[in-house]
Amino acid sequence: MQVLKRVLNDEELAGIQSALAAADFAADNKTAGFQAQKVKRNLQLPPGSTEQERLARIVNQALNRHKAFFAAALPSKLMPILFNRYEAGMEYGAHVDNAYMRAGGKQGLRSDIAATLFLSDPASYDGGELAIHNGQTVQRIKLPAGDMVLYPAGSRHRVEPVTRGTRDAAVFWAQSMVRQPDRRQLLFDLDRSVQGLIAREPEAPEILLLTSVYNSLLREWIEV
Repeated sequence: MQVLKRVLNDEELAGIQSALAAADFAADNKTAGFQAQKVKRNLQLPPGSTEQERLARIVNQALNRHKAFFAAALPSKLMPILFNRYEAGMEYGAHVDNAYMRAGGKQGLRSDIAATLFLSDPASYDGGELAIHNGQTVQRIKLPAGDMVLYPAGSRHRVEPVTRGTRDAAVFWAQSMVRQPDRRQLLFDLDRSVQGLIAREPEAPEILLLTSVYNSLLREWIEV
């Protein structure tokens, strides 16, 4: 699991928040799998609507420039970005995302990574934590607006009931060029170490060696 800070800048976040405040959300279980439909109680900006597509373009532009997102996800394909809303009394019960997803007539993908981009100020609502099961432990995530969490799509997870206010978020799934989560984690840690070394000592001779190791592992594990 990776938490990415400030995926959206202030202008992008304010624009999306303003648009969602005026948007018409509706109940929609079509984007959930069969089992998930039974526990899904939230609202969604209609997929394929003009507003959903416009806001999705803003998020995609932010992802394209966010180096840590590429390093953590190593994405080869992305599902269309969805915008959901939880009002008081709403929740999304425990479920596992479908392993294979497709939208409309587009080519499908293997869902390696799930992403939740938080869009509401956490002080503006109570509850609504994203709870991710990891063996016998549960990690509860509630991030500042504009921050995003990535986690394995095969994890059992849920959104806790919202008891006050409104929780807006953008969600999507990615197929990674590196299928195994432990290998993605190793590559991410190595990439962050190289970037940290470059920032501190840009002429360090170890940079070339570590970069070579990173690319050798990526070449061994990549699927394109």
